[in-house]
Amino acid sequence: FPLQKDEKLVSVARELYTGLKKRHVVEYDNVGNIGKMYRRQDEIGTPYCITVDYQTLEDDTVTLRERDSMKQERVKKHEMERVLREKLLI
Repeated sequence: FPLQKDEKLVSVARELYTGLKKRHVVEYDNVGNIGKMYRRQDEIGTPYCITVDYQTLEDDTVTLRERDSMKQERVKKHEMERVLREKLLI
């Protein structure tokens, strides 16, 4: 989901969502602040959240957050498909 409702961030988030939904079960969320979005996804059991932020616009990376550990890492946008497959063991 996009960090804010900035049109540039929303556009990148939508593009990433569209690409990932072809092979994965993904949810797009942009309602509320980042904390509320993470909590909502944690409650429904989403194992990983991907956040598009202003750094994404600079270096084409996104934040990948793991639900159980809440650990976050930066991942190149074009590597997200591979990283998700590895983490989900599919």
